Amino acid sequence: MSTTLDYFNDTHQMLRDSVRRFVERDILPHIDDWEEAGSFPRELYKKAAEAGISGIGYPEQYGGSGEDVFMKIVASEELMRSTSGGLVASLGSVDIGLPPVVKWGSEELKARVVPQVLSGDKIACLAITEPGGGSDVANLRTRAVKDGDHYIVNGSKTFITSGVRADYYTVAVRTGEPGFGGVSLLLIEKGMPGFTVGRTLKKTGWWASDTAELFFEDCRVPATNLIGPENGGFFCIMTNFQAERLMLCVMANMTSQIALEECLRYVKEREAFGRRLAQFQVTRHKLAEMATQLEASREFTYRVAAKMAAGQNCIKEVSMAKNFATTVSDRVTYDAVQIFGGSGFMRGTVVERLYRDNRILAIGGGTYEIMNEVIAKQMGL
Repeated sequence: MSTTLDYFNDTHQMLRDSVRRFVERDILPHIDDWEEAGSFPRELYKKAAEAGISGIGYPEQYGGSGEDVFMKIVASEELMRSTSGGLVASLGSVDIGLPPVVKWGSEELKARVVPQVLSGDKIACLAITEPGGGSDVANLRTRAVKDGDHYIVNGSKTFITSGVRADYYTVAVRTGEPGFGGVSLLLIEKGMPGFTVGRTLKKTGWWASDTAELFFEDCRVPATNLIGPENGGFFCIMTNFQAERLMLCVMANMTSQIALEECLRYVKEREAFGRRLAQFQVTRHKLAEMATQLEASREFTYRVAAKMAAGQNCIKEVSMAKNFATTVSDRVTYDAVQIFGGSGFMRGTVVERLYRDNRILAIGGGTYEIMNEVIAKQMGL
């Protein structure tokens, strides 16, 4: 692994050590059971908050520790050492559900909601995807109609991470005409009349993450829960996507990193035809290629993060980084299972879990194809 002196300082290293201890103490002893159960204890959110993880990237006035892109990267990298993308995604639903409230919500809304989430007492998530919509955010159909000092919401959402047990849902709704100009964001709270949570969805990977369908039937939401300007939600969503895509880059790179580490350990132990696997040139070269691709992807991600931290517009670059990182993790996890052979296909092997969990990374936060469309538009095509 390369040095990261250009991006990380002593404070970052202290956080890395702290989060790694948290993972080793509070997650790794239980992760196999949580994966099989398809969930993990709600109190882990509280423990993450007490460990100083949840508040990274948020204003101190609401219980956060201030904005620092590389602090967030460090925490994500170390959480991924849990070997469970689903657990990291569920803990991380806060980081896609809460930022719009922090950036665009009213002072009253921020004061009421943000401290509860950062303390781990409440869970936040983001609800954009619809059953027939996928990545086509501009054409979402869930509608909110103004009725006095409330909005009446009708529609549904699907594939919502932390959807079962969240308390606060940042929901994209249509308040205006068709297209991106008619989209708004509302904070909908569990227990509001007309809002129901559907079944827990079973997935190929991310087993430890609860994923749900949401239904709104004449759901009355106070107008004070509007996030940002009415019909201005699309911009809020797009700015939120950039940070989400950066974190998906980190998840992909760490998926590759852990898979590579597992392979390096395995090939030094496993023997075939009288020799260790590490002694076969074809194996050594495959590992060299995996390491090279990972190195390039990680450095690209860090460089994009540095530009984002400097306030530069990185819509094109973060889309490129996401596609590159997920292409690398696709290849690395595939090759890792191949190196492990039959063992790599067995439940309970780390590379088997990484292989399953990896598949969503080129889909979530904007598919590979959507990222290419974004890149092309940024190129003036």
